[in-house]
Amino acid sequence: MSFHSESSPEAPSESLHYAGLIADPRVAQARGLLLEALEAHRNAIQSIRPPNPDLVPAYHRQLERLAAARGGAPYFPYISSGLGNGPFIELGDGSVKLDFIVGIGVHGMGHSDPRMLSATIDASLEDTVMQGNLQHDAASLWLCERLIALAKQSGARLEHCLLSTSGAMANENSLKIAFHNRAPASRVICIDNCFAGRSIALAALTDRPAYRTGVPKALDVDYLPMFHPSDPKGTTRGAIEGIQRLFDRYPGQHACLWLELVAGEGGYYPGTHEYFESLCKLCHERNVLVIFDEVQTFSRLSRPFAFQHFELDQYADIVTLGKITQVCATLFGESLKPKGPILSQTFTAATASIRCGLAVLDHLEKSHCFGRDGWNMRRHKYFQERLESLAKKYPGRISGPYGEGMMVAFTPGDGSAETAKNMLGKLYDLGLMGFVAGSHPTRLRFLPPPGVTTEAHIDLACGCIEAAVKSM
Repeated sequence: MSFHSESSPEAPSESLHYAGLIADPRVAQARGLLLEALEAHRNAIQSIRPPNPDLVPAYHRQLERLAAARGGAPYFPYISSGLGNGPFIELGDGSVKLDFIVGIGVHGMGHSDPRMLSATIDASLEDTVMQGNLQHDAASLWLCERLIALAKQSGARLEHCLLSTSGAMANENSLKIAFHNRAPASRVICIDNCFAGRSIALAALTDRPAYRTGVPKALDVDYLPMFHPSDPKGTTRGAIEGIQRLFDRYPGQHACLWLELVAGEGGYYPGTHEYFESLCKLCHERNVLVIFDEVQTFSRLSRPFAFQHFELDQYADIVTLGKITQVCATLFGESLKPKGPILSQTFTAATASIRCGLAVLDHLEKSHCFGRDGWNMRRHKYFQERLESLAKKYPGRISGPYGEGMMVAFTPGDGSAETAKNMLGKLYDLGLMGFVAGSHPTRLRFLPPPGVTTEAHIDLACGCIEAAVKSM
């Protein structure tokens, strides 16, 4: 079986030397051998397993060296062995974890996927490792055009795509475009408990005071209450009244409304079409741009973009995305093209990241992840039903809401940070990797890799959750 990427919408001319290199029988033979070797070794990783006692002492020494080198211990005692199989990852101590956080949503195909290897082989044969402002290959073009086409499926006016190496950089570019276009307006409206990134500007947006410790103020940011299912009408009304007060208090001073459509770090609370449309409509009436941050939501709901899932296409002025695509991007319309040289980067992305991103998009579309009855929503429904069953079996120890699509969360026990941290540690010891999100309550979240997660994997995860609940 060939795993060679079919991501290019327009194949390179056969006369090009690179196309000849890719088609060289020696390359094809090497690719086949590498894929066979990968398949043989990853097939040994099929489920959760404990550490190998013989490897533990050396592994602990590695962790100590890592902590010393980086100036602090990693969040989990995690150093990969370099091999996995779908949602399973093998660590250097020989243990295997069910990875349902995948680097906070980065590895949409899980670990050691043959399609990623094949795309990386193509990239390794290219003339350069990194692409940037002065250096692009055809894959950059293909990825930009692919993302633009996906974004415009339901009428969004997004004609341009700028690739970048991180979600923070994609969000920085979105703010630069908005401020440049709406100058001298300089204020930003966000939703409370949001997360935008950790640069100086984005730390100003992120609703976490601790993330701004010792950092000078960079932006004027105003916050609105996020929609909450416990009080749908009240939180929607509060946001509408709040944005109207802001417009009256600071007339003409807001450049943009910056939105996460499912609160990421905020606890995986999705909004509704009515909630978001009310705010977006008021913004457009006041000449305020709307930015949708899709760095975490992209490819995890019923449509490629969350703004499509919530039917907000007409309000999408600027959109950022990343994580699962391996390379990040900022999409914007023709009317927002900067009139000055404010958008330029030495590095836009690694060649391997770009080609892997194309391979990810290929697989997600071909495997029917999207649609109201697509795999993303069906797997969410299955996961939610399993969690609801546990909540009934262990009252007060698990509660919803349970997120949206392949962004799953629950509140453990009393929702305190201590309870969440304790349960997260128990889950890790049992072999399931998740992460925390939100505060008051603090919740546990999961980002199963959409490209490879099955109901059997979800059953295994819920078995770990039940074991952790019983032990608390």
